[in-house]
Amino acid sequence: MANPEFEPTATSAHCHGPSPHSFSFRARFAKAHRSSEDTMSSDRLDPSHTASVATEGIARQRMRVAGRTLGSLLLGGAAVLGSILVFRQGLLPLIDAVFQPGPEGLSAFRRAGILLSALAGYWAYVHWHEKRDATELRLRPVHLMLGGASGAAMVALPIAVLFALGAYEKVLYRGVSPALSGVAVLIGIAAVLEELVYRCLLFRILERPLGTGIALVAQALIFAVGHLENVDQGSAGDAVAMLVSVTLLGLLWGVLFVLARNLWVVAAHHAAWNFTILLSGVPLSGIEDWRALAPFESRYAGPDWLTGGMFGPESSLLVIVSTMIAFVVLLRAARRRGGFLGPAT
Repeated sequence: MANPEFEPTATSAHCHGPSPHSFSFRARFAKAHRSSEDTMSSDRLDPSHTASVATEGIARQRMRVAGRTLGSLLLGGAAVLGSILVFRQGLLPLIDAVFQPGPEGLSAFRRAGILLSALAGYWAYVHWHEKRDATELRLRPVHLMLGGASGAAMVALPIAVLFALGAYEKVLYRGVSPALSGVAVLIGIAAVLEELVYRCLLFRILERPLGTGIALVAQALIFAVGHLENVDQGSAGDAVAMLVSVTLLGLLWGVLFVLARNLWVVAAHHAAWNFTILLSGVPLSGIEDWRALAPFESRYAGPDWLTGGMFGPESSLLVIVSTMIAFVVLLRAARRRGGFLGPAT
């Protein structure tokens, strides 16, 4: 007797063939699949969608670059300033307690220690964070002397012209004071520290993402703003003239760094520039403190636009023009030598 469960019926016979429900499901699935493909294809072909995705990707990349740049600046600044702070708050009091060098000796230790600790902090940052040799810290005696000589000559020439024109007048000759050697050391240390911070650290870090041109302008503007306190007692005209002149100097020393890629060359140029101004007996960057030590006692006898006013010869129109000419010459030399880098992509 046949088992009714296994006898073929009309229903079981239909199960072996495609049912209307099966056709309906497959049709819906195929339609949905084609719709999905059409949507993906239209997204790929839609220019506005592609542009939006590209823009978002570029924005994220720029944010990452900005974050890395800011982090590098903060880390480098912390390394330099932190090293100075550790020396002044920790090591210097220990030296004083153990060796008792006296006021003059302690002052010498303080100056040397600040310089060496800043250089050590910068070297540590470059060595461990950038993972490279700090080639910009290598001493190049011949280049250093050329940098110093050119810095002195660049500012001495327009100052001599200002004396010849009667804009500056010599009142008396005091002679060379022994205290000038200490002032020269201070000026040298200050120049090295400024070049270390503004050119070696700020300019170099900005140069990687922004390119040489934009980084030159940015560091020069920041350098100028940092000198505003030197004319806080002056007029708005003094402040504007100072910003123009010091921005140009920042550009000049920046492009000199592009050419030399060496701290000491630029620092020698900077220090010799400042010391030459001091020797002439006129204000140095708005600072009057050291004028009494200059071999010459000088006074102004011309208008502020020619003398430079309270900030000194650096804000003189003659010095501004000569600095601009020197900057253009060095800029062209740097471009010819391939020293300019493009912005990071």
